[in-house]
Amino acid sequence: MFLIIHSLITYNRTTHFMTEFVLLGFHGQREMQSCFFSFILVLYLLTLLGNGAIVCAVKWDRRLHTPMYILLGNFAFLEIWYISSTVPNMLVNILSETKTISFSGCLLQFYFFFSLGTTECFFLSLMAYDRYLAICCPLHYPSIMTGKFCVILVCVCWVGGFLCYPIPIVLISQLLFCGPNIIDCFVCDPGPLFALACISAPSTELICYTFNSMIIFGSFLSIMGFYTLVIRAVLRIPSAAGRTKAFPTCGNSAGMQKIITLVYSAMIPLLNPLIYSLRNKDMKDALKRVLQLTVIQN
Repeated sequence: MFLIIHSLITYNRTTHFMTEFVLLGFHGQREMQSCFFSFILVLYLLTLLGNGAIVCAVKWDRRLHTPMYILLGNFAFLEIWYISSTVPNMLVNILSETKTISFSGCLLQFYFFFSLGTTECFFLSLMAYDRYLAICCPLHYPSIMTGKFCVILVCVCWVGGFLCYPIPIVLISQLLFCGPNIIDCFVCDPGPLFALACISAPSTELICYTFNSMIIFGSFLSIMGFYTLVIRAVLRIPSAAGRTKAFPTCGNSAGMQKIITLVYSAMIPLLNPLIYSLRNKDMKDALKRVLQLTVIQN
């Protein structure tokens, strides 16, 4: 898939007046940019540490080889790649004088960022479905959510996420961009790209925004639907202790545009391990065992 998209972008590159874009990011005094660099770097390292710890715990502790933790482990692995699709380039961009990105690099970043984001939406829906089965259908859960079925669902999320955006990428790659080449953002978002096109492309914009809307609202509605059923089932549990035990298994609870982009590309991947995994008792116990084993081996 990567080679196909790269070849299509390279083939269409001769039709463009521009060969690179300028990702403006947070421009300002050098001291301010250094603060942004340090802040984002710390977020990135903490995200890698938190999600990496979850992946290791799920992989090495056989007691976590259950559907729920397999989903959490894959979700943590996904978060590592999701944040790595933009943040390293963001850090280089802050220190760079030119702040440029090639046309091919811009579209590839767009593809991986949105494909991984789509995969994340699918995983959140799948995790909501898993909790719905575990809490609302506990007697049927072991026969429905088998290890084989869980692996199939995980593969569908990964493959489905990366199959959603080749068509929008190819359509955008055939647009003519004649300047200016400045994108006032951290990443190659479709909105700023359309604004830089020589002529408007309403059909291409409609396809891209339709894709995004279907994915976002479809995932949102499925998540809300499953967790509404879960909350209703939990509230019917007669004892307060039972309700308390059930809820943690769910685990979910131009300048402005830049801040929003920074939040969902750098900060949310850091918070997701805290929301979905690190508050879970079994996960915390597994992390302690992995840490103790690492200390003993060293």
